[in-house]
Amino acid sequence: MPTHTLSRQENLDRLREGGIWDVVVIGGGATGLGTAVDASARGYRTLVLEALDFAHGTSSRSTKLVHGGVRYLAQGNLHLVREALHERGLLVRNAPHLVHSREFMVPAYRYWQMPFYGIGLWLYDRLAGRLGLGRSRWASRATVIERVPTIRREHLRGGILYVDGQFDDARLAIALARTAVEQGASALNHFPVVGLIKNGGRIEGVRAQDAETGEEYAVRARAVVNATGAYADAVRRLDEPDAPALLAPSQGAHIVLDRSFLPGTTAVMVPKTEDGRVLFAIPWHDRVLVGTTDVPLTRTPTEPRPLREEIDFLIRHAGLYLEKAPTLKDVKSQFAGLRPLIDARVGKDRTTAKLSREHAVIVADSGLVTVTGGKWTTYRVMAEDAVDQAARVAGLASVPSATADLRIHGWCAEPAGAEKSMAVYGADLAELRQLIESEPGGSERLHPALPYVEGEVVWAARHEAARSVEDVLARRTRALFLDARASIAAAPRVAEILARELGKDIAWRDDQTARFRALAATYLPEPKGTEP
Repeated sequence: MPTHTLSRQENLDRLREGGIWDVVVIGGGATGLGTAVDASARGYRTLVLEALDFAHGTSSRSTKLVHGGVRYLAQGNLHLVREALHERGLLVRNAPHLVHSREFMVPAYRYWQMPFYGIGLWLYDRLAGRLGLGRSRWASRATVIERVPTIRREHLRGGILYVDGQFDDARLAIALARTAVEQGASALNHFPVVGLIKNGGRIEGVRAQDAETGEEYAVRARAVVNATGAYADAVRRLDEPDAPALLAPSQGAHIVLDRSFLPGTTAVMVPKTEDGRVLFAIPWHDRVLVGTTDVPLTRTPTEPRPLREEIDFLIRHAGLYLEKAPTLKDVKSQFAGLRPLIDARVGKDRTTAKLSREHAVIVADSGLVTVTGGKWTTYRVMAEDAVDQAARVAGLASVPSATADLRIHGWCAEPAGAEKSMAVYGADLAELRQLIESEPGGSERLHPALPYVEGEVVWAARHEAARSVEDVLARRTRALFLDARASIAAAPRVAEILARELGKDIAWRDDQTARFRALAATYLPEPKGTEP
C-alpha cells in the first residue's frame, strides 16, 4: 500500500470516496494535528480539516519554547510543570530535528535573587526526572558576562544557568501533518467547517467547504473533535448557539531583533516583569526573539496584531536587561498569538496571566468533543485525552495511545553538514538537496537577508501542502517572522514559483503578491503616533 502524503489532490480524492470517518478533527493547529496523529495511529479512520493553513494561528506564533513553565512553580502548580517537562523530554526524543536544548541565563541584580531563583530551578530540574535536559547551576558575574556579552552590567551580581527546550513551532506542525497522513489520516488545509450535521440532537458529521473552489461537502463521522484553540467557542456555538463562553482568551506579542542584541548561544530569562510575566530573549534562526505580553481580549481575530503598548513594553524591558537597548527601528518583525485560556474565574478576577494553562476536554450533549487550553508542549497529552473521549462517544474499539514513542516525520539526529535553516527538514534533507540541485535556480536565495532558497518553495508546494505565498513565507519557511521587509521583497518570486507549481495564472500570482504584502505590512511596527 503506498504511503499517504500531504498532496491536496490525494487527500481530496479520499474525502470524495465518502463513507463514514471514525474521527473528524476540526482545526489544524498543534492540538488538532496531534489529535489526528493519535487517532490514526490507533487505527481509526481520521480526517483533519483546517479552515486556513496548518498552524496558521497560535501554533505558529508561540515563544518557540518546549518547556515546563518556570513561572508555574511560583503558582504551586507542580502537576502542570511535571507533565509539561515529561512531554518536553518526549518531544526531544521523538523530534530531535525540530526540538533541541537551549541554555538560559537568569541574571541576578540583587543578592537574594541568587538563592531564590536557584532553589526554584533546582526543583524544576528534579521535576523533569530522567527526561531532564541538564542541571541548573550558579553563575558568577564573570560567567554571566561571558555567556551573555550584551547583558546590562550595572549592579549585576551573578545568575543561574538552566537548560530548557526550544523548537520551530510551524515546522513541527507540518511534521505532525505529515506524520498523521503517514499513519493513514487524511488532512486538508484551506478547508473550513461551515456547519455540523445533526440527527435527533446528535452530531453525525460536518459540512465543509473547499476554500479554493467553493464546493461544499457533507462529511459523515462517528465522532467530531473541536480542536480549534482560541476559536473553540465559535465551533461550540455551531452546536449550541447559546453555549456559555468556555474561554477567556488573551494575546501575547513578540518582537524579532538582529542577533547583535544577543550574539551568543545563551538565552536570557527574566522571571518577573512589572506585569508579573516572564520575559525571554532567545536566539532563534540567527535572530533574537523577545517576548511576551499578556493582554486580555474580548474577541478572537484571525490576524491578531500587537498593540502599540505591547511593542513599547517589550522594547523598554529588553533595554532594561541588555546593554544595547533596542528601538522601534530595530524591530525586524512583530507578531501576536492568541492563548486559549480556560476561564475558571467567570465573574471574578480575569487577569489572564493568572488563568489556567491546563487543558480541558468537554463532551457536549450532542457528542461534540471539545479540547482546548493547554500549550504547545502538552499537545500530545491533550490529543490523547481528546481521542479517548472521541472513541467513547463513537463506540470505537478501545485502543491505547501509541504516540509517546512515535517518531515524528523527518526524525533523525541533526543531518551531517546541514545548514542551520535546513536542519528542520531532518531525514528529508537529502531528497530536498536533490530537488534543489535539479531545479533551475533552485539554489538561488529568496533574499540576501533570508536563509531560504527557491528550491524550498518548490518543496513546500509538492510535499507540504503550501497553497499560498503566505503559507510559504510564514510557515513552511519562517521568513515573515524573521524579517518582514525582506519577505515582502521575496513575495513576487515566491508567487511566480508557486503559480508554476500549482498551475495558476498571472492574475493569481499578482493577487497573491498583493495579499501577502498587505499582511506583511502588519508585521512591521507603525511609526510613533499611530496605532496598529
